[in-house]
Amino acid sequence: QVQLVESGGGLVQAGGSLRLSCAASGRTFSTNGMGWFRQVPGKEREFVAAINWSGGTTFYADSVKGRFTISRDNTKNTVYLQLNSLKAEDTAVYYCAGRRSLSLDFRIGRFDYWGQGTQVTASS
Repeated sequence: QVQLVESGGGLVQAGGSLRLSCAASGRTFSTNGMGWFRQVPGKEREFVAAINWSGGTTFYADSVKGRFTISRDNTKNTVYLQLNSLKAEDTAVYYCAGRRSLSLDFRIGRFDYWGQGTQVTASS
């Protein structure tokens, strides 16, 4: 079992940056594919970024490609999401998610563990 705790959310002006962190408990973190999703009220949770177990492969939603970067540090059991050039439409609750698999995936149903979420607000 893996427990995930996000941090780093906040209020920032459009064009600014934030770095989200997701700390994982459990000995299997280094074998878990990880991802970030986001959700705004009244809408479905959507994929943002994913990374495989080693960090060697990443994948992004088109809406964030070139602005967001996912990374991980298996020695710290932590996955990160660097958010640059934030736009008002990036405002959402961001969720960290983990898989019982080495590979990455972007489909929400393929993730087994979820954090509680952290709010990101980019004001225009």
